[in-house]
Amino acid sequence: QVQLVESGGGLVQTGGSLRLSCAASGTLFSIIYMGWHRQAPGRQRGLVATITTDGTTNYADSVKGRFTISGDNEKNTVYLQMNSLKAEDTAVYYCNVVTTMGYYWGQGTQVTVSS
Repeated sequence: QVQLVESGGGLVQTGGSLRLSCAASGTLFSIIYMGWHRQAPGRQRGLVATITTDGTTNYADSVKGRFTISGDNEKNTVYLQMNSLKAEDTAVYYCNVVTTMGYYWGQGTQVTVSS
């Protein structure tokens, strides 16, 4: 069983910053990549960013230049540094990990950007 524990969400003003963290534990087999998705009210969950174990990153166009994903392979932890936050970044952010044995999600952490 795999557990993902997220932290770092909260309320921030437009233009502010937040850093999300997600630690994976449990029966982890080979991790292929870790990442973040988000879901705003009334919208489908969508990709924010991913990072492979060799450090290759991928970002949604809407966050390029503002968000940075990073990882610590030894700690099975992924981070999302979010700068220049906008009201449209408001959503529940979900951590996910893809391994050779499956696809796992965290419980989500709320990010609210007030204008």
